[in-house]
Amino acid sequence: VQLAESGGGSAQAGGSLTLSCTASGDTYGANCMGWFRRAPGKEVEAIASIHRTGSKYYRASVQGRFTISQSMAKNTVYLQMDSLKPEDSAMYVCAARDSYCSVSWRDMDYRGKGTLVTISS
Repeated sequence: VQLAESGGGSAQAGGSLTLSCTASGDTYGANCMGWFRRAPGKEVEAIASIHRTGSKYYRASVQGRFTISQSMAKNTVYLQMDSLKPEDSAMYVCAARDSYCSVSWRDMDYRGKGTLVTISS
């Protein structure tokens, strides 16, 4: 499975961005797809994930501001990010797992290259 992200960029605090992650290859096994982020000097953290069944997870700090959704037909997962804050600035990486969702970076079976998000105050 290959993952390709798009949609990163710069925005002002309070603004919005939408990230997309499209899976290609043998996508049958990628049952859970989600987003992690890595900020300078910080550990990788799970942001949101969605399972094929529709079950979702959100990190507490983004709950109510970020929305994850999926298009099964397009093998694409979206992350709508609203009310952005400077602390949301990071490299956002799409990841997928063949089985149930996990918040552990080490558990991911597939990872994209990432897309940079920069939020200014």
